[in-house]
Amino acid sequence: MTAFQRYAVVVAAFATALYLALIVAAFGFISLLADVEVVSEPDAGAFVGPTMAAASLLLVAVVLVVSGVRVPPARQRISIGTALLTGLGAYAVYLLVGGVLLAASSGEAVTGVLFLGANLGSPFPVAVGILAVLIVITYLAVLVARGHGASRPHWPWEHDDE
Repeated sequence: MTAFQRYAVVVAAFATALYLALIVAAFGFISLLADVEVVSEPDAGAFVGPTMAAASLLLVAVVLVVSGVRVPPARQRISIGTALLTGLGAYAVYLLVGGVLLAASSGEAVTGVLFLGANLGSPFPVAVGILAVLIVITYLAVLVARGHGASRPHWPWEHDDE
């Protein structure tokens, strides 16, 4: 693994942690301001919501690592298409995992389908998708800068001017 690939994996780990923090913050604000539950299904249980978010988080982490490791430093570009597809994928995975978990826990497929239909326009999966787009764009911008010679910022005392 090259130095750039190691750098891309480390930055992907930090970007994934940032994505998780932004999801938690967004869900908290949306829930507080709109006075709605993240998972409105009363029979959902405590693990459906976190599992839905974890599935989206995993998807975004994989996309970040793959896009950082597979593309050479000089060819790194900010791909709006990749960002939009990742956001759409995170949105879809979030909803699908919730639907599957609810269908499995109730034993009825219609429960999962109803959950999907009721949550298509919910602000929570929309936030998951939008945040994924922003994280991917930011991550790719960092890799592009590094691939074109940018280095980390230095404190004034780190310079060897003397």
